[in-house]
Amino acid sequence: MTEFLSFLAERRVELLALTGQHVILVLVSTALAVVLGLPLGIAMTRSPRLARPLLGFASLAQTIPSLALFGFLIPIPFIGGIGTRTAVVALVLYALLPIMRNTYTGIRQVDPAVVEAATGLGMTESQRLRMVELPLALPVILSGVRIAAVVSVGSATIAAAIGAGGLGTYVFRGLATVDTRLILAGAIPAALLALLADGLLGAVEGSRRPGYAAAGLAVALTAGLGLALASGARPAPRAVVVGSKNFTEQVILGNVISTLLEARGFPVDRRLNLGGTTLCHEAVRSGQLDVYVEYTGTALTDILKRPATSDSARALATVREAYREMGLTVGPPLGFNNTFALVMRRPYANAHGISRISDLAPHAATLRVGLFGEFLERPDGLSGLLQAYGFRLGLRPREMDLGLLYQALAENQVDVVVGSATDGLIDALDLVVLDDDRRYFPPYDAVPVANTARLALHPGLEAALASLAGRIPESVMRRMNHEVDGGHRAPADVAREFLRAEGLVRRPD
Repeated sequence: MTEFLSFLAERRVELLALTGQHVILVLVSTALAVVLGLPLGIAMTRSPRLARPLLGFASLAQTIPSLALFGFLIPIPFIGGIGTRTAVVALVLYALLPIMRNTYTGIRQVDPAVVEAATGLGMTESQRLRMVELPLALPVILSGVRIAAVVSVGSATIAAAIGAGGLGTYVFRGLATVDTRLILAGAIPAALLALLADGLLGAVEGSRRPGYAAAGLAVALTAGLGLALASGARPAPRAVVVGSKNFTEQVILGNVISTLLEARGFPVDRRLNLGGTTLCHEAVRSGQLDVYVEYTGTALTDILKRPATSDSARALATVREAYREMGLTVGPPLGFNNTFALVMRRPYANAHGISRISDLAPHAATLRVGLFGEFLERPDGLSGLLQAYGFRLGLRPREMDLGLLYQALAENQVDVVVGSATDGLIDALDLVVLDDDRRYFPPYDAVPVANTARLALHPGLEAALASLAGRIPESVMRRMNHEVDGGHRAPADVAREFLRAEGLVRRPD
């Protein structure tokens, strides 16, 4: 506990900033959900035919997984892209159902005799709604807002997957590095915020005059939100937006590029720890990202849907030409090949005499395999691997987040996982990488991918990216990954040390 408290004290500035981002996401999304959900709930009471389709739409939105919803939203103009805007749209969709349903239910439950008496007094429909129905339905409506707010606090953690910040940043970072301190540093404040939101709205709901209490809370929160937005201005519009996928190596490389650019005078907007390949590719293609690091094998098979090749130069040339037609510029390779790797615990591999992927065939019937979902769908993924090596698995592979794979392997929940050759946890956990003896996996040379139109807006950016060419051999990349995964160091610090060692960033005087 003392170590954890010391950790929180060290990260207090960043933790406070992430908490502020989280609160802003929840406040904005819940407020917009109220602004939309309340009129729609009222409309359903006036036109019952609307109730089924509107509630059906809101219920459907609840069933869509968060990352899938982000994938749908990113290409949509005005409301899509990466960052806060898309996260808010998603959170509003998730919060609509309880607000709409409780507004509809609350008004419908008002005693018909009271409504009839109001009509008999000569009230118009509008007056009856404002002076009778809404006040009587307010406790039920506030209950819906309360549910929506609490759900939004929890759902907002996923916003980190599209670069919207919040406490989910620590959760995703902790999962990627198997660092329980980071996971708790994100999860505990989020839980406390949920309890706080539930307590505040519960107090409003149970007050003698809930209408006045709700109005007072709304004014206070609006004032606080205004101050927070005023003090948290976004980076300059011409800032270079640097992205990364959601695993350790990518976050390190995102920090390497960001720190290098800052040292050369570029303002930088870091959008690190985003979702998978498709999200990053669509973001850079649409100009939401200026640059991120991709792998030639991934680009060739997963994005371009081309056949795999073992020729590194050919793969790079094919990707470079195809990406140029998409308005993307592929920079020179950084120096390492991060090919997929099948990884096992050393005692298990030694006990069964396994050193190559082909050695798995006699054990295929009982082998417990852990992998990330993308590997099931990729052309260079599991189905092709099994076909190339000529065996079938007896047990269904266990699909999980990238950050959980090595933890599951270390805890003997699985026997083999699909990782990457440069993963730092391979050294940290003393694991064995199986030899790809049939050379199934294509080369995965790391290359910077930039939006060509955005490069033109930043003179010198392309040259800065080119200065990293060949600077990061596989041994260096694995060492940096190990320092983050095994040593629990901050990726930004590891990236800065690498740049200083290479003479790309000046050491402090």
